[in-house]
Amino acid sequence: MSVRIVDSAEVHETATVGDGSSVWHLAQVREDARLGDNCIIGRGAYVGSGVTLGDNCKVQNYALLYEPATLEDGVFIGPAVVLTNDTYPRAINPDGTIKSASDWDPTGVEIRTGAAIGARSVCVAPVTIGAWALVAAGSVVTKDVPDHALVAGVPARQLGWVGKTGHRLNEESPSRFICPDTGETYIESDGRLAVEKG
Repeated sequence: MSVRIVDSAEVHETATVGDGSSVWHLAQVREDARLGDNCIIGRGAYVGSGVTLGDNCKVQNYALLYEPATLEDGVFIGPAVVLTNDTYPRAINPDGTIKSASDWDPTGVEIRTGAAIGARSVCVAPVTIGAWALVAAGSVVTKDVPDHALVAGVPARQLGWVGKTGHRLNEESPSRFICPDTGETYIESDGRLAVEKG
């Protein structure tokens, strides 16, 4: 396997791009960013300094991943998604001087394995998106999202649960859910979902 970086993309020499990964037209991958194997960075996407992506991540066109975002394996980032990094954004200090890197502490968005963030959503740091969660297109996420949760809206609120295929789980009985695609069953307890054992 090999890495594909098109001529119009800008990948800093200190960035790491994993085997089988592609960086497409006009994308920028900043210094010390780390892309795992088989990642796809779409047209015009931005991957900030030190941002980390696991294996098999897909970042669609014009998405903006600001440092220090961390994505685990198999994360999907839809077109024009923004992962912010400044809880109290300002261009200037109270005395009117321009803010510099030393005038703020960046905070990151963490996205766990298999989660998907729909087109034009904004994740306002600091937040963690749980494994296999699904953020609907156009949402604004301001609170942590549990594993397998389906969230939508401004601000995003939980509407239900999804399985690993991304489809909504069916409630078989109170606190017991089943995936319509795989047949896998889940148990809800205290606002969390776990695969039902044996």
